[in-house]
Amino acid sequence: MNDVSTEQKTPEKLQTLKLLTAGVYLSQALTFMLAGLPLLLGVVVNFWKRNEVQGTWLESHFNWQIKTTWVSLAGFAISGVTFELGIGLFTLLITVVWMVYRITIGWYALNDDKPISKQIK
Repeated sequence: MNDVSTEQKTPEKLQTLKLLTAGVYLSQALTFMLAGLPLLLGVVVNFWKRNEVQGTWLESHFNWQIKTTWVSLAGFAISGVTFELGIGLFTLLITVVWMVYRITIGWYALNDDKPISKQIK
């Protein structure tokens, strides 16, 4: 049986996974220009490669990105439903600011080769 989680990661493999993680952060940032499609593509990559980052410092980034996606999608949906009530714009603004915060914190931690700390979550 080939258990990916117990396999030792080489520096080259970690670098490749780090670039992939940066690509997901970029896709999340592109969401604002391309109507959400990159956000969905990013989470697909997260779920597709999740086993490969298990047990590494990048696992926290994948979990962070997945949570960012689902909460953002929920925020966008709530904004759309409540737009007629006059609070949709307020909800949308909160969702966008929260998403920018999460992308920024994640990207800075990734560039420093650090996991997302438990204090931030």
